[in-house]
Amino acid sequence: MTLSNTANPDAGALYVLHAIAMTLDLPPQATQAVQWVGAGSLPSVFAVSDLAAGSVAAAGASVAEWVALRTGAPAAVAVDRRLCSLWFGGTVRPVGWELPPVWDAIAGDYATADGWIRLHTNAPHHRAAALAALGFAQDMPPDKAAVSRAVAAWSAQALEAAVVGRNGCAAAMWSQAQWASHPQAQHVQAEPLVVLTQHTAQDVATLAWASHFNPARPLQGIRVLDLTRVLAGPVATRFLAGFGADVLRIDPPDWDEPNIVPDVTLGKRCARLDLRSTAGRDAFVQLLRQADVLVHGYRADALERLGLGAQERQAIRPGLVDVSLNAYGASGPWRNRRGFDSLVQMSTGIAHAGMQQGGKDRPTPLPVQALDHATGYVMAAAVVKGLSQRWRQRSAGSQGWQAHTSLARVAHLLVNTPVSEGPAEPIALTEDDWSDNLEHTDFGPAHRLRSPVSVGGQSLQWARAASRLGSAPPEWLAL
Repeated sequence: MTLSNTANPDAGALYVLHAIAMTLDLPPQATQAVQWVGAGSLPSVFAVSDLAAGSVAAAGASVAEWVALRTGAPAAVAVDRRLCSLWFGGTVRPVGWELPPVWDAIAGDYATADGWIRLHTNAPHHRAAALAALGFAQDMPPDKAAVSRAVAAWSAQALEAAVVGRNGCAAAMWSQAQWASHPQAQHVQAEPLVVLTQHTAQDVATLAWASHFNPARPLQGIRVLDLTRVLAGPVATRFLAGFGADVLRIDPPDWDEPNIVPDVTLGKRCARLDLRSTAGRDAFVQLLRQADVLVHGYRADALERLGLGAQERQAIRPGLVDVSLNAYGASGPWRNRRGFDSLVQMSTGIAHAGMQQGGKDRPTPLPVQALDHATGYVMAAAVVKGLSQRWRQRSAGSQGWQAHTSLARVAHLLVNTPVSEGPAEPIALTEDDWSDNLEHTDFGPAHRLRSPVSVGGQSLQWARAASRLGSAPPEWLAL
């Protein structure tokens, strides 16, 4: 159930900010320094714009704490509610070219014999799993009508189990009450928003960035190794790059996400490695030895199977700030389940509530991929908090910092965020929302949305335009 509030139009955003700040132990002065501008809300039965503004504010407040530690002076955080909401959609406007379609031809919501299910088929192997579960040949051409007829013969939960059993991605639509009684939901609700673990090592790692600080680029010199893909992790590392971090994204040899890459590779260098090969794993270990931060979104057991579990990562790089996410939580029977924002909305009752409260006849998701984006800013806040802890403890050995969050836990935050009653000013794009500068991406020229946040008067700004996956060598820039 969502809560309601009429006293303060920013109450929902403050609720989100304080929830994130509490779990990360951000100092009161950092959150109290947040200044809110802009008005309006995206259309939803949930407080989506408050989630957007509050999560961006939390990431900004974490940077403000970092700046205050390094300079001794407080840093104000300015958050534009409208722009935060817009950043939860697309941030890039192509000039003379078009973005590829967001969804594969088979992906979508389907009516089953007893409800609804969503099939997520954007990745070729996920599409193959869904089609195989339904009994189709792997070379089947796109035919959503045939898939609809096949799905209609299944119960939603039986088809979900069949697709997941083939390592695919699907989610039956549940109500919030049904989800609340599920064992996985009980694990998620018992977890903090961010699960934190500190590691102590005997070795003292070199902090190459410790001797200099640039207030205009407060994360300059910080090396971030990015093992994330669609969509929360790339949002986190894009934010870090926007404040100056050297972000090196690593993808498998055959991976692509063409619609999303122009949006999320802004400011990053993108390389490829096959971590399952000896050469690829060795190259990754060498990169990790020189990293300050690792951000990853693999399922809980994936790196462990490669011999790169949490303890091994800290041994390779003592003092590492290690931040991760998954779809359904850090514990419980679904902790290793593949998932995406649209699937978590189905599982947790968000799509059902949108349908019921909105008077619709089919699943009604959020107007943007809000769980992904908000989780990304939670992760970014956790990274910078880890750096602050690392700085405080720099004379006491290598204090590593490990943090984990999930889309399902952020969904729990959203459904408990107060919703203002009464009509809200709608949020729509205007020409003034776009930067005047032309960004020369690898895909063509484009305009980017203006920064939604500033810290100490410094807005997000990126030294590199968006680039193609695999366009850079797997190596760090010289400091």
